[in-house]
Amino acid sequence: MSSEEDPTLVIDDGIAKTNEPVSSSVAEPAAATRRHEPHEPARTNLPQRLYEKREFVHNKRIDGPFRRFKWAMMAITLTIYYVTPWIRWDRGPYAPDQAVLVDLANRRFYMFGIEIWPHEFYFVAGLLIMAGIGLFLVTSAVGRAWCGYACPQTVWTDVFQHVDRFFDGDRNARKRLDAAPWTWGKVVRRAAKWTVYLLIGFWTGGAWIMYFADAPTLVEEFWRGEAAPVAYITVAILTITTVTLGGFMREQVCIYMCPWPRIQTAMLDEKSLIVTYKDWRGEPRGSVKKARRQPGQFGDCIDCQQCVQVCPTGIDIREGPQVGCITCALCIDACDRVMNDIGRPRGLIDYATLEDCEREAAGEAPRPIWKTILHPRTVAYFLIWCSIGLGLLFALGTRSHTDLTVAADRNPPFMLMSDGSIRNSYTLRLRNMESRPRDMTIALEGLTGGVLWTDTISKEQAAPKQTVRVAADQVTTVRAYVMAPPSTRATDFAFRLTSLDEQGEFDIGQARFEAPGENP
Repeated sequence: MSSEEDPTLVIDDGIAKTNEPVSSSVAEPAAATRRHEPHEPARTNLPQRLYEKREFVHNKRIDGPFRRFKWAMMAITLTIYYVTPWIRWDRGPYAPDQAVLVDLANRRFYMFGIEIWPHEFYFVAGLLIMAGIGLFLVTSAVGRAWCGYACPQTVWTDVFQHVDRFFDGDRNARKRLDAAPWTWGKVVRRAAKWTVYLLIGFWTGGAWIMYFADAPTLVEEFWRGEAAPVAYITVAILTITTVTLGGFMREQVCIYMCPWPRIQTAMLDEKSLIVTYKDWRGEPRGSVKKARRQPGQFGDCIDCQQCVQVCPTGIDIREGPQVGCITCALCIDACDRVMNDIGRPRGLIDYATLEDCEREAAGEAPRPIWKTILHPRTVAYFLIWCSIGLGLLFALGTRSHTDLTVAADRNPPFMLMSDGSIRNSYTLRLRNMESRPRDMTIALEGLTGGVLWTDTISKEQAAPKQTVRVAADQVTTVRAYVMAPPSTRATDFAFRLTSLDEQGEFDIGQARFEAPGENP
């Protein structure tokens, strides 16, 4: 092809170019711009915008088993979130009585009868791993059910959508109000609705900070203006983010911001149970009147748009699986109600696997639901999840509430006493993980003739074993001095810490006794 055949084409060093703009990134309309292929016609239409304008979603009210299940899940999750900080749990006089508490000041995590210390962070890591595998398990079994029913973004978006219905009415009324000019009536409605938005966001942020301090005390200090500045800052940030994400952005968070739909997509296949439109049964679409005039020419879908109107993300499930579908199944409720009204079989939109849809389209019976859920991948996830949980329970049940760490002084490594005996110094950290004070003994093992004393025990009371009282739920630092006879050579030995109660727990800390002369 030459430039004579296409006057807009320019051949420059064998590269086809055109003077017609191909994108809005071209600064000047006449600037030479690279074309995709030399044989393509010149592009003369400049794109108006590089992204699609947002269509606000006004989902319609619907009732049905899945909608009622969403109501139940919303009530359960919100109750857990808002009420849990107020639940009391008696741990005795030396520990907080809040059932769930993240005590950052003392570096503790309390969850009912369980107390996690910093050195036991593996429990928290194990719970996070279980949560991740649990999401894999749910996705493998029933698709994106987490997104549809229990995800915080979904739950709070649902709350704000019900607030919209309360103030503005159902779908058509809200659309009319959005399109209406700003009158005083519209201003009052918007102000009232957004005030409720702020109250929901404020209480959401307030409930969050209650997990990090005693809830009744914090609430009293908060309203008196005596709480820490970080409390007010956290509540302000969470109020703004809750209102922004749940009140205004809504489906955009699910479609564009959240990475989880992309991860879940990689875990779904033709064996996964998802919300599916049975196109082989619904197509071609036609109204009830058309179907009556031309029997057998149309499918069951009457193109009523009910499945689209009830969707909280505004997608059309009939276009197939897509990122915007959160598997809330409200479209199933809407479609089943329409099928009942027109006297056609339910299940045009249904929870099904692509394999079962192919079987059903071929006239075969679909598999029982339990066979669909219990496929090898789901079973594997479940076994892994249970194994981690059982391992954590075993570690929790067998852990010791007594711990000892030993650090030797390095400068000087030893001291020669006036009578020729040798003294070493150590810093011992005694950990009492019980919510009560305990007496514990510190004993020397493997050091012949050795005795010890501490800063609170005089040298005259030196002995191979000493008793120390450790406060409840605390780590006590003890400065220990160990003395051995003059003939002692450098050797390894151990401190043994034993609790003097009915539990009789113990821990051993290895140490080294330094002495003059060559090491053996």
